[in-house]
Amino acid sequence: MSGCYILRPNSYMIWERIQGFLDKKFKDHGVRNCYFPLFVTKRALEKEEGHLEGFAAEVAWVTKSGQSDLAEPIAIRPTSETIMYPAFAKWIHTHRDLPLLLNQWSNVVRWEFKHPTPFIRTREFLWQEGHTAHATSEDSLDFVKKMLEAYYECYKDLLAVPSVRGIKSREETFAGADESHSVELFVDSNGRGIQGATSHKLGQNFSKMFDMNFQDEHNQVQHAWQTSWGFSTRSIGSLIMIHSDDDGLVLPPRVADIQAVLIPIVMKDTPPALQAKLQEIANDLKTSGVRVHVDDRTNYNPGYKFNHWELRGIPVRIELGPKDLENSEVKVVLRYNKEKLQLPIAGLGERLLVMLDEIHEGMYKRALDTRDARTSHAANWKEFMEALNKKNIILAPWCTQQKCEKEVKRRSAEDSKQYIIDSGDSGEDVLTGSAKTLNVPYEQPALAEGTCCFACESPATVTALWGRSY
Repeated sequence: MSGCYILRPNSYMIWERIQGFLDKKFKDHGVRNCYFPLFVTKRALEKEEGHLEGFAAEVAWVTKSGQSDLAEPIAIRPTSETIMYPAFAKWIHTHRDLPLLLNQWSNVVRWEFKHPTPFIRTREFLWQEGHTAHATSEDSLDFVKKMLEAYYECYKDLLAVPSVRGIKSREETFAGADESHSVELFVDSNGRGIQGATSHKLGQNFSKMFDMNFQDEHNQVQHAWQTSWGFSTRSIGSLIMIHSDDDGLVLPPRVADIQAVLIPIVMKDTPPALQAKLQEIANDLKTSGVRVHVDDRTNYNPGYKFNHWELRGIPVRIELGPKDLENSEVKVVLRYNKEKLQLPIAGLGERLLVMLDEIHEGMYKRALDTRDARTSHAANWKEFMEALNKKNIILAPWCTQQKCEKEVKRRSAEDSKQYIIDSGDSGEDVLTGSAKTLNVPYEQPALAEGTCCFACESPATVTALWGRSY
């Protein structure tokens, strides 16, 4: 099926570890898991006008049952606000029912797009979507930021991927939300940003549409304040592009299904003594908590096995040959930087646990240093386009006007095409297409008095992160 893809066990194991990491974070904040249906009625979907408008092109509709036309088309969820909130309205009566904090791990379908890319942009994908209702606006915004922090920590502490936390521009805000907050990632090989996850302050827009009312402490009827937030399998595609190299996949050790592979260095059948030592080392590593695999296949030579596991991104390769056995040591090769070490067999399990953490930190630092080196600062349009044509992301003073961002999108797309013509470049190594705001970072530098917007020269009020994105 065009735009759909299969998650084989190695990738699904990554998703399971992401689930485990985030699920604990959510539950620490009082969130409980649930499940809602896949289908939504046309009437419910159309209730929030701005929300439907934002997804109209992407909604897939069921129109038949067997050979019979349905009386009313049924939508397959692109997201679940309009499925969940009619139930919320029935469950919430007083302030004692709040906050209501729910999450579901599910799939969604978004049908319309031009260039399907596995993990990054597909017609069906897996994600979690959290939905909450609160008594006050302040409580809802606080929860939005807590969930965004959980996403930031997942990328940093589990996937070794740096991200920028911030608030979306009005142009990029989720349909039906008051505010959208995001973590933004950067792929250095093509200079594109990726929206890593979002957390939305929905305000009272949906609660008014779906009559989600409660009686407050003063017996006054109020509308609930809501949030929604999501993290998807796009994260797997992000870590693949950010960490991998020309030799294949490079996996962060905390999500790798196999953290270390043991390979005997012999050209024929492995001698019994060496085989026994391999199993002894494997048992030591397992006892220490390392996920290990022994590649004792006899129909492949060591060189083939090296390439096999390097291509699959296994963080550590451990080699044991006859000379290593004599010296009671092993050769250890790290996937992410190709470093080679000779280590004693005694205490290898404990040493490897430390080494896996060092690999994680090394991968994170390398990705962070790369992103920072490719983050430019622009004070005017000329500097902005020069940085954009170098495949960088850009921090630039901005006025925050929606019409200004629309003009930046239009103008940057035109100027990119002109750059190829003027430079005589074939265009193969030059990105074209429009730039947009990725977000307005929480960490804001002080703007000097009189600073103007880089694009329209109106007074600047923020520094925004700009770039081309998926």
